Amino acid sequence: MTDTPRRRPPAPTRVGTLSLKPRAAAPANQAPADAAPAAKPETRDWRKPATGAGRKRGKASFPEQANTEPVRRNADAGNERPSGDRPPRQDGDRPARPYADRPPRQDGERPARPFGERPPRAASDRPRGDRPTNQGGDRPARPEGERPPRHERKAWTGEPRPAPTPSPLRDDGSIRLSKRMTELGLCSRREADEYIEKGWVRVDGRVVSELGSRVKPGQQVELDRRGQTFQDRRVTILLNKPVGYVSGQAEDGYEPASVLITADNRWAEDPSETRYLTSHHKGLAPAGRLDIDSIGLLVFTQDGRIARALIGDDSSIEKEYHVRVEGTVDAAGLKLLNHGLSLDGVALRPAKVSWLNEDQLRFVLREGKKRQIRRMCELVGLKVIGLKRVRIGRVMLGHLPPGQWRYLGPDEVF
Repeated sequence: MTDTPRRRPPAPTRVGTLSLKPRAAAPANQAPADAAPAAKPETRDWRKPATGAGRKRGKASFPEQANTEPVRRNADAGNERPSGDRPPRQDGDRPARPYADRPPRQDGERPARPFGERPPRAASDRPRGDRPTNQGGDRPARPEGERPPRHERKAWTGEPRPAPTPSPLRDDGSIRLSKRMTELGLCSRREADEYIEKGWVRVDGRVVSELGSRVKPGQQVELDRRGQTFQDRRVTILLNKPVGYVSGQAEDGYEPASVLITADNRWAEDPSETRYLTSHHKGLAPAGRLDIDSIGLLVFTQDGRIARALIGDDSSIEKEYHVRVEGTVDAAGLKLLNHGLSLDGVALRPAKVSWLNEDQLRFVLREGKKRQIRRMCELVGLKVIGLKRVRIGRVMLGHLPPGQWRYLGPDEVF
């Protein structure tokens, strides 16, 4: 780099200013000054607007008009606004007109209200219910049963409302037909609705085919022969569940025990003559449950009567278990296992608990809460090692091998 400062570029000259330059000698081929000027070809400066019939000339084209006032056009010429429409504005700023200088209104017009004269009205100024009534009488009659307006409603006195009047249809103690059929043990509620729709149910000898029908306690309810035949076709399967299968739907990666009910897993010594059909899987559901670590008798059935008898709220069918435990329990602990324990704040029903051998207990229960036997043993200081269900009601597991199944015989009743 050098220390030489840069030269500032020359400022642009203003258009129209006069600049004097020294006159130089004319070249040899140039005409003398007193000679007649030669005709120059017509050229147009691009910085100046073109002139013509349809173009207006700007002031820059006429230097003599640069400092002159513009000439106002005649107001009466052409289609311009006629003179006198607006008075000429006086010189200077227009003063602001005060609010009170507004000219008065004509007679009959609403007078101007000064600002702030009317005070704001509160919402509670007008009492509720003082709405004036309609004097014209042209208000249409309100339909019967419609809720009246708020100002016409009766004021609340603080008294409690009367109890609702019970329906006269239930004063005689009548109940739904499907519920009555379930109480009689004819079928389940779902099956009852199906039989009623098909016309297989009779009340006092008369066919009832309407859902939601009600019956009185003294009326006789019976199932048609066609319904009985349909029920006889429903099957009940007994399975010896092994360890590692869940009773219901698949969970936590474990398969349900129902996958073991196949033609290959049927017990070869099954005394039932029922022929295995794939339709037997339709509507087949477990009637009870066993833990994934428990083994033994598990019932699957299509018959709602059997399912209700085994897992209904009022079921009283006994279930027998053989339980292998670790630990010791005294006479007081064994007495608590029979009766006196509670789970989740609910007292358990009386049970039958006794020793089978040195490390096995025999449990006979009439209820089946989740992991009931394991939790009962924990309360008395025992740990369950193995659990096997060997009987439900009067149906025994017998010699049924683990992982195999058989049909419930026609002469077997839980």
